[in-house]
Formats: sequence, C-alpha cells, structure tokens
Amino acid sequence: MNDLASLLTPEGRALLDAVRGTAPADELAVATRLRREHPAELVSAALGQARLRQRAAAKFGEEDAGLMFFTPNGVEQATRSSVATYRAECFQAQGVRSVADLCCGIGGDAIAFARAGIRVLAVDRDPLTCAVARANADALGLAGLIEVREADVTEVDTAEYDAVFVDPARRSSKRGRIFDPEAYSPPLSWAVSAALRAPRGVLKIAPGIPHEVIPAQAEAEWISDRGEVKEATLWFGPDVTRGARRAILLPAEAGVWASPDTKLPDPHVRPVGRYLYEPDGAVIRAHLVAEVAEDLEGGLIDPTIAYITADERHVTPYASAYEITDQLPFNLKKLKALLREREVGILTVKKRGSAVEPEELRRKALPKQHGPNSATVFLTRVAGAPTMLLGHPA
Repeated sequence: MNDLASLLTPEGRALLDAVRGTAPADELAVATRLRREHPAELVSAALGQARLRQRAAAKFGEEDAGLMFFTPNGVEQATRSSVATYRAECFQAQGVRSVADLCCGIGGDAIAFARAGIRVLAVDRDPLTCAVARANADALGLAGLIEVREADVTEVDTAEYDAVFVDPARRSSKRGRIFDPEAYSPPLSWAVSAALRAPRGVLKIAPGIPHEVIPAQAEAEWISDRGEVKEATLWFGPDVTRGARRAILLPAEAGVWASPDTKLPDPHVRPVGRYLYEPDGAVIRAHLVAEVAEDLEGGLIDPTIAYITADERHVTPYASAYEITDQLPFNLKKLKALLREREVGILTVKKRGSAVEPEELRRKALPKQHGPNSATVFLTRVAGAPTMLLGHPA
C-alpha cells in the first residue's frame, strides 16, 4: 500500500516516466543512477511497477498499461481488455446502465463497463486491490463512473443496480488454482444466488468447469481470444436461453451455439479425408464440436478425439484447417524417413489422445540435415489406433 501511495506522488509519477520501457538487463544500472537522487525504496517500487506494466500490455494494450497500476496477482487474474469490452458491449446492448462488479480486482472489467457508459460499483475486500482499482479509474479518466468500495461482497446490497457481475477468486496462495467451484471465493452457489436476485447477472468462471455443475437457469458461454480460451461465463436474466451453450471467438465475435432443443448428437466417425479440422478451444469446451462438424460436412476420426475430417475444404472461423498428405501408424523411424524424404526442417507437432511429448518427438524425428520445407504432424488416434497424420495448414 505504501509503495502505491508513493508512486502516486509527483516524484513517483516522474520516476515511473523515467523507468518506462526499462529492459531487465538494464535495471541495475538504471536503479544505481536513480538512487543518487531518489529514495531507494521508491526507485525499486517504480522499477517493479514498470515490469508489471510491461507484462500487462498483452492484456490491456501498451497505452492503457502504461498509465495503469498493477499488483502481481492483479496482472495474472485481470480480464483481458478485449474480453471485458465484448462483455460490456453485451450489457450495453441489453440496456444496462448500472452494474455491481463484485470481486473487481484491479478494475479490468469495471474499466470496460465505464467506457461503455455504464455506472459501476466495484467491490473487493482487499485494501491494496481497492486502492489500485481506484488509481486505475482515476488514471484513465473514469473515476466519475466507477465507485470503488472495500467490503465483503456477500454483504453488499446490489438491489439498485441493473446487473451484477461476479468474478470469484479461483486461486489460493496455498493451493494454487482451484478446481472445485464451491471452493471459489465466494463459492459458486453464492454467486449464482446473487445473479438470480438481480435483473441480470453474469458470473466469470474457469473454462474447465464441469458441465454438470452449471445451473439450469444459466446460458453458458466460453470465450477464446485469437485461438486461446480465456474464460467461461454464466449469463442469467430475461434474455438468456436456459441450458444453452455458446462459444464466442474474438476478435471477430464469431459465435456458435446450441440450446437443449437443438443440440446435435455426436458426429459420426469416418476415415480420414483430405482435410483435418482442429476446432477452436472454446468450441471444444462448450461441447459444440457436433455443430461445427455438421457445418463442415465432416465427421470425427475417433469417437473420443475432437479432430474433424472432411473431403472438401471449408472456410470457417471455428476451426483451423490442415491438408493431410500422409497417414501412418505411430512409428518414429517411418516418420523420420518421411521427413527426410520431404526435406522437412521445421516440424510443428500437435497431439490429441497421445502421451508422446511434442519436443521429444521433434528432437528424435527431425533429420540432422534440416531441409527447407515445413510440415505439421498430428499425434492422435484414428478409430482407436495410435496414428500419425502429416500435413500442412490449408
């Protein structure tokens, strides 16, 4: 808390400007120079904040991250700005004008809500986290729309707000990542009850949540950003389709979904065709592979493997397409001979349903004389049999 307070002073802000963009290799020299004119503790705090800002740029962009304040946990747990912006735009489209952001952290979601013109009550029980959220609202010119309150979220009255957003803590300092939703802080059951009491409610949860614990009243959504699954959310309110599942792919905001009434049966299993499709992780997490397979006029290569195969090339935002040139049983010597024959020097290894480590296979399979060509090998199962599929992006 003292570090943050000192960084908010004119001297602290000037130091933050002075150390902006400092490379790790240069920190010692920069610190030695600055300590001649500034307190050592303040110089260390500025350099530490500069490191956090550099890490945060991937989530918030360089411009915002260069103005904001962070804690190590805050950077790790904050919502990526593209995801927060998408959610805020959904609220805006639903007519939400005020939201209670419970477990607000350093304010990533609150910032997106405020930028959408939504009034925010941001609540967290940690004093330092609240101080950082307050500083961030001020740094980005949003203090007029964001009220930060230090409190236990379970004791906050949210009756006056159009919506409730809850982001329970899913990590513990002692146990690390928490997988049991009832061990979240606060527990998922409390968060669900808070969402149901509000006109609209959204809960941010881990993307690996078991489908069987998702409440029947919720519409569940899995979000990926540039192919990487970021989070799952549960939506409650008059606009949701109860029991529906949705996958959202950013930045295009492409979406595939299914309700309980429209959910398709598992795709049929068929021989490997000319093309192999690797569904986006959000599609897989949402159990919507069947919907994408139907769109691609394809089937699965194995009943337990989420690879889709088809004879024709289809353009889709929901899966990456590869043209398959070779199919062979798992055999390291045969693969190495084939790579030598094709003069492959760059090998991308993907696996699903295989215990082989990609780095180990790449080390053993690539010829010593690397060729000019590249290839992708899939370590997987085809109709239950360990198989290697060789190809390249379509």
